[in-house]
Amino acid sequence: MNQAFRSFVIFAEMRTGSNLLEATLNAVKGVTCFGEAFNPYMMGWPDKDEMLGVTRAEREADPLPLLARLTDRPGHLPGFRYFHDHDPRVLEPIIQDRACAKIILTRNALDSYVSTRLAWETNQWKLNESETPIPARITYDGAEFRQMQAAADEFRRGVISRLQVTGQAAFWLDYDDLRDADVMTGLLHWLGRPDLERVEPGRDQVPQNPQELARKVANFAAMQDDLRDMDPFQIHRVPVFEPRRGPAVPGFVAADAGRGLLFMPVKGGPEGAIRDWLSGLGALETGFTQSTLRQWKRARPGHRSFAVLRHPLLRAWDAFGHLLARGNPEQREVLRRLHRVALPPEDGLADLAGDRRMAVFADFLAFLRRNLNGQTSLPTHPLWASQTEVLSGFARFAVPDMLVREDRLAEDLGHLARAAGVADAGLDKVAAAPVPDALRDPKLAEAAQAAYLRDYVTFGFDLMP
Repeated sequence: MNQAFRSFVIFAEMRTGSNLLEATLNAVKGVTCFGEAFNPYMMGWPDKDEMLGVTRAEREADPLPLLARLTDRPGHLPGFRYFHDHDPRVLEPIIQDRACAKIILTRNALDSYVSTRLAWETNQWKLNESETPIPARITYDGAEFRQMQAAADEFRRGVISRLQVTGQAAFWLDYDDLRDADVMTGLLHWLGRPDLERVEPGRDQVPQNPQELARKVANFAAMQDDLRDMDPFQIHRVPVFEPRRGPAVPGFVAADAGRGLLFMPVKGGPEGAIRDWLSGLGALETGFTQSTLRQWKRARPGHRSFAVLRHPLLRAWDAFGHLLARGNPEQREVLRRLHRVALPPEDGLADLAGDRRMAVFADFLAFLRRNLNGQTSLPTHPLWASQTEVLSGFARFAVPDMLVREDRLAEDLGHLARAAGVADAGLDKVAAAPVPDALRDPKLAEAAQAAYLRDYVTFGFDLMP
């Protein structure tokens, strides 16, 4: 036996053919698949409460001893099936074990869904040639199908990502491969059994519902109409090439007001105005680490956190002003020389005004589109990174309770303050930044939308601020 693999796992979902694959493997001497060993509702197979000397109660307390017994069987090749809703505590140890061969089994998502629903309806999960299939039809439920498909897709993407990160390859199988003796032979050879000349697929199971979908789905026409709204080729997807951002915890600002307010600033927004408002409510605390922020939160039950969204065009204008007044001269030179931004020489920046300033700003918006699409060597500055990506970075540590809109600042902050138990929020002087008349140009608005399409789609911004 090839010493590279000492065990295997079949990553699959319900009604993908994993029972047939298990039967094929179990027919090979020296190979054993122990069913759904980590299914929380059973112990490998229905009506079993013990496996390899480990009880369900013991597995529930700690699944790793069972994993060790399953995968450490010298001279034998053991394995099991693992679905997205199985015990998550064993997934990372499985991934990290390079001696565990990874098999990924897939099936057409709609066929899998219909087959699952039929099995629920009939309680017939396996069928051999001596048994009679129970006739049934299902009623397609679009929301249920999407939920099932999303869970399976998310799980499979996560497995693939972890395998890529750890430098491992999987053996991919489709439902239609399971009755192909050549493919099954190739699988066993890959698992370390080149001594096997030919592996025949399991014959103790037969297809349960071989009819076309129209005969298995009562509302077939309604299903077709619903599926037309799906987008399997993602033609409406907004491409994302922007670099991922971190949580930016050191920039968070906390105020000891009421039960506690935590401001998670999106750079390029009205940060100064929010800090001024918070300082009027109580003492401010800054310079957090993830550890100290957790402590702050634990000490303040009922606290509220928030971030403020600004219209992308106005935010780009703020970033442009920062670039002119406080930006890096080397950065400005790269913009002039390589990115067709007609910035005047350094000694002329202060005089940039009027129509000329707006023309250079239009150049800057064109640069932002390329920069956020990963088409420039310059890093994406926090001042002009998309708000969608900034908030995604926050979410890697903590999600804000509320996204406040700058154009309704006092109203949203008032609601937030009341939720945090702040009696007098002092919002009479809080207002959105004014929008310069020069920004009310449809061409600038369209350029900003081209640069920040993710933000416009995600947050529903109007074209004009």
